[in-house]
Amino acid sequence: MTQTSLFTADARTTKRNRAEKRFKAYGLTAISIGVFMLVYLLYTILSSGLGAFFQTRVTMDIPLVQEEIIKAEKGLLKTKAYKKIIANALYAELAEAGIETTMKEKELLGIISGRAPAELRSFVQENPDQIGTTVEFKLLAGSFIDGYMKGRVVRENAERSKNYSIAQLDLVDQMQKAGILKKGFNLAFITGNDASESSPEAAGFGPAILGSLAMMIVVAGCAVTLGVAASIFLEEFAPQNRFTDIIEVNISNLAAVPSIVFGILGLSVFINYLGPISGDDWIKNNSAFVGGMVLTLMTLPTVIIATRASLKAVPPSIRDAALGLGASKLQTVFHHVLPLAAPGILTGSIIGLAQALGESAPLLLIGLVLAQGASAPDSIAEFFAGPNTAMPAQIYQWSTRADPAFYERAWGGIIILLVFLLTMNILAVILRRRFERRW
Repeated sequence: MTQTSLFTADARTTKRNRAEKRFKAYGLTAISIGVFMLVYLLYTILSSGLGAFFQTRVTMDIPLVQEEIIKAEKGLLKTKAYKKIIANALYAELAEAGIETTMKEKELLGIISGRAPAELRSFVQENPDQIGTTVEFKLLAGSFIDGYMKGRVVRENAERSKNYSIAQLDLVDQMQKAGILKKGFNLAFITGNDASESSPEAAGFGPAILGSLAMMIVVAGCAVTLGVAASIFLEEFAPQNRFTDIIEVNISNLAAVPSIVFGILGLSVFINYLGPISGDDWIKNNSAFVGGMVLTLMTLPTVIIATRASLKAVPPSIRDAALGLGASKLQTVFHHVLPLAAPGILTGSIIGLAQALGESAPLLLIGLVLAQGASAPDSIAEFFAGPNTAMPAQIYQWSTRADPAFYERAWGGIIILLVFLLTMNILAVILRRRFERRW
């Protein structure tokens, strides 16, 4: 029998060490692949969506000649008359910058957004005191001209395109050098309203942000309140019997139900059943209140499960000590157990809200889609009961439209949605650490 030293690894030890090294290598490889995919995803989102936060505009002085304005307002084709005013002003601006062009009026106006005449007319109606003066306007460029400035549109495709020409792109280059045409930050994308398919360059995300905010208020008020109350009763007061066991199993199963099922449930209960009965404007298929109630149904199981887990994490000795000193069951729960479970409850509630914020399937199913060009709500009642939409639903709408500018805005909407989700998750971590108590 051969003697071996304890400091010399035998064959089995060497085999175990190699297996451990391989396992570490597999783990590092998996982490590296995950990090790479995450970085690639973020790069794709940012590279595709950051362009939505910048917009090309044409800066020019437009003389608001009183006779031309009166003639335009008296005519039947008011928009066409304002197009003529814009075209004459642009010709004058080009001549002043030393840019010669023989381009026809229709092709020249193709550089500017189709919304420009309506914007000019709205300005005149809202500011009649400006008639007779010359006002500087920064009008939106057309979607394909904006795409050319961002590198989305290339010259090689101009010959095959019906939306822009080589002559227009040449003129755009000259206008850019002269400072007439510039690309700048597009605040209207965050605060503005959606636009029709003919004016993708004017589409904004504002109503969708407000709609999601309204629904989150409804979800926070209903799901968090009901979820925490139900969790406290089930965990602290309800007797442990077959009935409560069935409730617990159903809550766990509901947490795994696809979100579109809750959309069908909301459609049948809140709209098809309660809508005709109540006859109330709040119960209609495109209001934030109904959307919030549907998301409440979806979020409740998550809040209940997270809250019960936080209550269970509180040591039984805390309850025993409070009861031993003469506190009632209610005092024990609200004065001792709940404060210790608060960090977990807050975290679970915020994560549930973040999950609801990113849902689109149930909202699309109940018809929570705002009409194109609809404005922001004027009152609190309209904020909750008026026609509305949400960020995920608006992103889906934009992704289904043909113009590449809408596709860019869909990516931009994803960036805004991710910022909201990231903020909510960071808030959950901060609140958890802020209120966390150790025993």
